[in-house]
Amino acid sequence: MRPSRRWHIPAAIAHPVRLLPLAFLGLILIGTLLLLLPIARRGNASPDFLDAFFTATSAVTVTGLATVDTGTYWSPVGHAIILLLVEIGGIGIIALATILGLFIGGRLGLRTQMLAQVDMHVVSLGDVRPLFRRVTVTLLSFQTVIAVILTIRYRIAYFDSWLDAIWHGVFDAVMAFNNAGFSLNSDSLTSYAGDVSVIVPISIAVFIGAIGFPVLAELYRGWRRPSRWTIHTRLTVWGSFLLLAVGTLAFLAIEWSNPDTLGSQPFVDKIATSVEGGIMTRSGGLQSFDWALVRPETQGIAVLMMFIGGGSASTAGGIKITTFLLLAFVILAELRGDPEVRIGRRSISGRTVRTALSIALIAVMLVVGGTLLLMLLSGASYIDALFEVTSAFGTVGLSTGLTPQLDAPSQLLLIGLMFVGRVGTIAAASAFVLRRRQPRYHLPEEQPIIG
Repeated sequence: MRPSRRWHIPAAIAHPVRLLPLAFLGLILIGTLLLLLPIARRGNASPDFLDAFFTATSAVTVTGLATVDTGTYWSPVGHAIILLLVEIGGIGIIALATILGLFIGGRLGLRTQMLAQVDMHVVSLGDVRPLFRRVTVTLLSFQTVIAVILTIRYRIAYFDSWLDAIWHGVFDAVMAFNNAGFSLNSDSLTSYAGDVSVIVPISIAVFIGAIGFPVLAELYRGWRRPSRWTIHTRLTVWGSFLLLAVGTLAFLAIEWSNPDTLGSQPFVDKIATSVEGGIMTRSGGLQSFDWALVRPETQGIAVLMMFIGGGSASTAGGIKITTFLLLAFVILAELRGDPEVRIGRRSISGRTVRTALSIALIAVMLVVGGTLLLMLLSGASYIDALFEVTSAFGTVGLSTGLTPQLDAPSQLLLIGLMFVGRVGTIAAASAFVLRRRQPRYHLPEEQPIIG
């Protein structure tokens, strides 16, 4: 009897670890085809597959890096396609990442945890629809509020027509909350530099979008009782504020006298721009100043922030705050000589620690390897290559201006990093946990010399 092939496709896509990359890849290909349509480009610009492929990948992975100027190269139809790809990518990322979190025992309710522990960690279909509905409503609500604020400000100070103000307000609100760095302006937010009414709402949207839906859902239910927060929520919330404070103060101190960034700005504008610098490096990608003109120390701090990223199951990239802080607690436990890793009144399983270590080490190898390869392919300097590679892997979207100058092989490298940076960390974390096996025997232990 001949084996039937009809089971091969369902088996390949049924597992959530395989479904996530395939879903994103399919959306990227659809976006590429749409951007290749003549109506997606301005004037008589000839279609370029690589530009369309790069832009679609950057949009779906909510990154914001671009090989062409978004505002002038793409037509209003092209802008709408990019916005739609970002919105679908953002909603899909949060929904799929949250559902995958439930597969590995995410704490979104006792019933879900019990279902996740039964039948190979598969969540019931009845929980998927309301979960997706809450994610969608949350995103659209925040985006609507920010869009209204920006539209009013744009109409008062920057645009003569309500139509232009509304379109720019909606576009910037979607990009901000989804942590995507696309802008209809050739200079991103530089035209609004020092305008607190624009920079602050956009920065707030980026910050909230980088928190993650599981944390937002838990805060909605019990934000007044931090003592009852889960470890994940505590690490994400306090870690986000800690990184915001560190990034803001570092940017303010280093760039205070830099005439190309903060040097010529009044005190209030310096504070607003510094807050932007502390937030956007986490995954926002929008900028009101040229990152090629900041001091090397600031670029170094930005690389670290981009590598860490935002919260799990959010639109932000990087290795995630929980991974970074968990590794910090691992180091602390080793320094103290503790037999186990503890956070608050909870102990962290060895399996979780190994997953965090694996994710971090894989990320380091990708960033270091990608930086060296980009230097070889493009001849870029180390700091420029490192900045661009980390921005791509962390799906941040910030650039020193190197990306549009890269040749095809270098752009393909960044495409791969954006895809792996967005999909790979989630899929890898789920794979490490979902593929756990109970050993039937224990081998004799040996302790090699460490250090």
